[in-house]
Amino acid sequence: MRTIPVRLDRDLPDPLGVQLSDRIRELVVAGTLTEGDRLPSTRALAADLGVARSVAEQAYEQLLAEGWLAARQGAGTFVASAGTTAAAVPMRQRRPASPDLHLLDTGSPWIDPRHRAGWRRAWREVSASAPPMGYPDPRGMPELRAALADRLARTRGLTVDPDDVLLTAGTADGLRQLLPHVAPGPVGIEDPGYGAAVACARAAGREVVDLPATAPLRVAGLAAAYVTPAHQHPLGHVLAAADRVALLDAARTHDVLVVEDDYDSEFRYDVAPIPALASLDRERVAYLGTASKSVGPGLRLGWVVPPPDLLDAMVVHRERTYDMPSWPTQRALLALLREGWVDKVVRSARRVYADRAPRVAEALAPYGEAAGPSAGMYSSWLMPPDVVERARAGARAAGFEIAPLADYCRTARLSGIVLGFGGVTDAELDRALAAVVHGIQSNG
Repeated sequence: MRTIPVRLDRDLPDPLGVQLSDRIRELVVAGTLTEGDRLPSTRALAADLGVARSVAEQAYEQLLAEGWLAARQGAGTFVASAGTTAAAVPMRQRRPASPDLHLLDTGSPWIDPRHRAGWRRAWREVSASAPPMGYPDPRGMPELRAALADRLARTRGLTVDPDDVLLTAGTADGLRQLLPHVAPGPVGIEDPGYGAAVACARAAGREVVDLPATAPLRVAGLAAAYVTPAHQHPLGHVLAAADRVALLDAARTHDVLVVEDDYDSEFRYDVAPIPALASLDRERVAYLGTASKSVGPGLRLGWVVPPPDLLDAMVVHRERTYDMPSWPTQRALLALLREGWVDKVVRSARRVYADRAPRVAEALAPYGEAAGPSAGMYSSWLMPPDVVERARAGARAAGFEIAPLADYCRTARLSGIVLGFGGVTDAELDRALAAVVHGIQSNG
């Protein structure tokens, strides 16, 4: 359900109902509200605006009569007509599998269009700032590292010094920079798991050992174990408290570095975010963070907090190789953090995901089993192979691509789909879900 960013002015001569209908109409014409978006109930909208319910009812009735809105019995009120092309819809990453398919992936976030002005302000601030003379600090901008250290303490329970934080070009880049300084030996990675981590480990000349996704505790013989404990990628499980303790105990016993990829922990909407594993043991855990799920993958910016015994070697290597993200992107993220833009984007996206996840579950639950609890911007569903193929065929027929769970597996034998719902509009998600269900039901 979409929120409606409007402000009513009781000092204006126009009645409140007329003001509200005018504002909603303007949002549709501008493309802020797009075809298929579900609007709040009149009761909810009136409460949000602090007006009588009759004001919202009058506005909706006017727009229904004009054809801007459509009412669906038992479902609510939706935008019936969009005023702009796709270029005006919210910022999102489109990475289609082919030019004709929109990939419903696990990494494209929802950025509320109301926040685009903040994004533009940040880049204007970058353009007005003097770039550093020569090469910048090998750790990254000191001011940005300080802001990130503060954010980690506030949101992840991880207390670090700004000098402990190294800026990277994302989590995969953080892992790539970390591995050369880890003792020789294999790297354990969850299976199913993040393919980019596997590629980074193999590119570093490391043997990859598959770890059980739900309990990656057998780490004897490994040099490092890469895990996603707050929201296992892609099954969605949270590593239980007892297993967290057991993993750290095993890592200490066998001298194994635990690499924590904390890729989307801010987007839990069932419970409060799970504290970072690194908060339990800074000596044994290397922490990887990213701006990809909040600001967007295209920024290519992340951070690594290595254990103290690896920090100096990584900094020296960066001094020699200049292996650090660009200054303008760092400066832009600093502006976004200082303005509170990132917090606003995370809060609004969390609300959108909390609304969309149950819609996905309602559509898919009759045909599969949720692989894990709802969190973040995607969900995974266990289904028989024939159902998977029908689901994917239905999605493709409507212009969408969904990934099979098998694409995330190496030795694990799991069948299902992984459906991302961040990088789409509400209307696109509804069309995709309808197409998936239609595909599953065909020849079923």
